[in-house]
Formats: sequence, structure tokens, C-alpha cells
Amino acid sequence: MPRLSRIILAIATVIAGLAAPFAVEAPASAAAGTVRWEARVSDRILDIGISSPNLEGPDWSVKVVRLLLPPGWTKESSRSWPTVWVLHGGFDDHKSWTDKGNLEALTAGKEAIFVLPETSWCSAYSDWYNDGRGGPPAWERYLLDDVRTILESTYHANTTRAIAGNSMGGLGAMKFAAAHQGWFSSAASFSGNVDPLHASGAPGDPDKPGQGCAADWKRVWGDYRDHRDIWVANNPYSQAAKLTTIPLFVSYGKGDAVESLAYEQNYRFVDRLQELGARVDERYVPAQGHNWDAWKVQMRNALPMLLSSIGVA
Repeated sequence: MPRLSRIILAIATVIAGLAAPFAVEAPASAAAGTVRWEARVSDRILDIGISSPNLEGPDWSVKVVRLLLPPGWTKESSRSWPTVWVLHGGFDDHKSWTDKGNLEALTAGKEAIFVLPETSWCSAYSDWYNDGRGGPPAWERYLLDDVRTILESTYHANTTRAIAGNSMGGLGAMKFAAAHQGWFSSAASFSGNVDPLHASGAPGDPDKPGQGCAADWKRVWGDYRDHRDIWVANNPYSQAAKLTTIPLFVSYGKGDAVESLAYEQNYRFVDRLQELGARVDERYVPAQGHNWDAWKVQMRNALPMLLSSIGVA
């Protein structure tokens, strides 16, 4: 190769390396989840690429966890911070709450790490049934075993947590808080899919979560006619009794066709929670639609409760 060509190739290689996320060497005895790379997006935003056998795809697909960092955070910090997990809905990802939800501005100066994990458009934040085989995708194990352990061992997260989410993320937030009592100090749902089984009497057949990404819906929890126990275990309305020990925030409206379906689930969910004695901040706004304009407003309304529950002013 001529000398000039070799020089050009070397310069191009250096430039490509600077533009790409930098690789993080996996520890010799890595846990199930492994950090593959980090990318500093801005002063406050750090993206982490994580692979895990709990993720579906060749060679353990990599998913991104976006962190919104508190003042003074560095990898060399000697202290830890509480976390607020913020889960995305269908057709969204780890970038949505910063790109569409104004979360970076809403949380400026707050002494907490905000955790924005990427899943899939139809994850349902669940370990999929897969015709009884189990295995990947196992979203609950990935998030609450792999990601949580990595954040608490490497990124200065402590064990005080709150959780929130919109649409499918509202399902995940309430589902996780119920299934893992004591792990989350509060939970918030914005237009959440809080009763996919329609156990409350919400009209229509049960929702079919796999359809959001063209998967066979029976892969997720099985067929509700044959595996109702799995659906019940993943259905926030059915698990409402496990949500009575923490403060909750539930917002919904019926300003468009999709939000009207959320309305049918959410008002029944709130009624059930209140019947059980739960502390619920209910925000019903009739004109609210199933969109980011509404979710930005409701996140701003929910933040004081979420932060107070983890000891942050």
C-alpha cells in the first residue's frame, strides 16, 4: 500500500474511533449482564450498551440504558445516589423520555440517577412464556437482575428506588412494584396498560401485548384461555393488593381513541386501589390524549412524589 494511502487509512481509523462509543472491557468473571460500551451524550446523559443471555438475538443482542446523572456524579465518585426508573411505552425506546418527554430539563439539579432502559415495542416488561420453554427475551430478569446489579455495582446507584412509566411502561412500573415489594418506594403510571387481562370488567377482550412488534402474542404470557395464572401474575389490577404500602400516582384521560381504552382500565384500577386502602394520587383529565404532551405534564406532576419517596427534595 502506498505511504499516503496508509496515512489516510490511519487517520480515518482514529476519527472513527473517536466518534464511536468507547468499549468497556468485561470483567473476567462477568455476571449475566455485561457492559459492552459507554457513550457520553451530554454533561448529564450517559448511554450504556449492555448484553445479556436474557436478551433475544444472536450473540446476546445489546440494549441501551440511558442514565440521567445527578450533580457531581463521576465514575470515581465515593458516594451513591437513589434511582428513579422511567420505563418507555410501545414504539419508543431509551431516548424517548429525553427526546420527547423533556425529562432532562424536568430533573435538572435533582440528586438522583434517572434510569431509562431500552426494551422492545412489545416487551410487556415480562419474562416471555415462549410456549412453555421460557428463555429469552426475559425482560424482567434483564432489567431487575442484570441492569440493576450493574448500576448498583458500577455506576453508584444505591438500593433506594422509585419507578414510573407511560403506556406499556405504566404496566411495567406497576407490575414491578407489585411483584417486588420493598424494592420501589413509589410508583407512577401515565396512561398505563394497567389491566391487560380486563379482569376489572373493562370492555373488550384481553389485550395482546406481542402485537406491538408483530410477534405472536401468545409468546408473551401464553393464551389467556389456557394460562390465566400467568396473565394474573403480570396484571397490575389483579395484583393491586400488593401496591398498598407505597404512594402511587395514576394519570389518564379519554381525549382520543387509544386513551379512551386506557380510561376504561385506569379508573377501575384506581377504584380497586382505593377500595384496598392504597394511597393514590389520581389525575383524571378528560381531554388528555395518549401522547407526549400529556405525559410531560403528568411526569412534572408526579416528580415531587417520586423524589420525596426516595429522600430527594
